Amino acid sequence: MQTKLLNIEGMSCQHCVMSLRKELSKLDLKILDIKIGSAHIEYDEKKITPSHLNEAITNAGFKMLSDAN
Repeated sequence: MQTKLLNIEGMSCQHCVMSLRKELSKLDLKILDIKIGSAHIEYDEKKITPSHLNEAITNAGFKMLSDAN
């Protein structure tokens, strides 16, 4: 399992947090924390790729800037 802190652009409120949580919940991962501007997750890198993460974040209406680790 791998943990990542993702930096996300375009989030400005709790509704944004809920929208991102909903999209990430569709993936096989554990959400450790989501705040405005970031998501801390744990996942199996054999099942979830950066492309999967980027697609979920884009579907929620945001942009993944980078991962912090």
